[in-house]
Amino acid sequence: MKKASNYFTEEDKTIIEQAIARAESKTSGEIVPVITSVSGRYDRSEDIFGVLFSLTLLTIAWLSTQEITSIAGQWETEVTTMVTLPWAVAIIFVGFIAGAILASFFPALRLIFISKKEMQQEVERKAIEAFHQFRIRGTKGATGVLIYVSLYEHNVRVLGDEAINEKLKQQDWDDVCCLVVEGMKSKQPTEKIVEAIELSGQLLAEHFPIAEDDQNELPNKLQLID
Repeated sequence: MKKASNYFTEEDKTIIEQAIARAESKTSGEIVPVITSVSGRYDRSEDIFGVLFSLTLLTIAWLSTQEITSIAGQWETEVTTMVTLPWAVAIIFVGFIAGAILASFFPALRLIFISKKEMQQEVERKAIEAFHQFRIRGTKGATGVLIYVSLYEHNVRVLGDEAINEKLKQQDWDDVCCLVVEGMKSKQPTEKIVEAIELSGQLLAEHFPIAEDDQNELPNKLQLID
């Protein structure tokens, strides 16, 4: 999984930050793009992979240590295995720990065990955290906007402060989300994030034109979370 800190070059960051400045030059709104590597911890999916990994190891050990012997003077055969109960418990325990660690270091292994609903909930939760973390809530006119992109979940959220939510609804931000998603899919994230920022600026300028005494309350910066 690629980290957010490695996703953009320094040139890309500069281009995005210049786009923020241009967009905010026409509105009193504050636009903050945030890119995060992953939104959720997904411990349960790691545990599930750990259980399946341990059972797989137990099955391999059981089958590979079987011995088939013929009973003298009879057609029957006898199947024995070297995997006794203590060994089975040890294999399950070690396999579970190893599987959970593997899923932690290689997130793709746990992806199949994470539901779409769980991902959406984690992205929504983390986006709200980022909204407060980067002081987007609490600007002078309550006109801060968060463009939140979660790389692992392939998910985008746009959150606005109170004044913005009174004028614009989530449907108004759908085109912004679609631009970012399109950029991620087409491997042109910088270009499409710039377009998303420009569109956000246009939407804000319609309802929140820049005032004569406007101040840039939040830094024009691409925020990255690993």
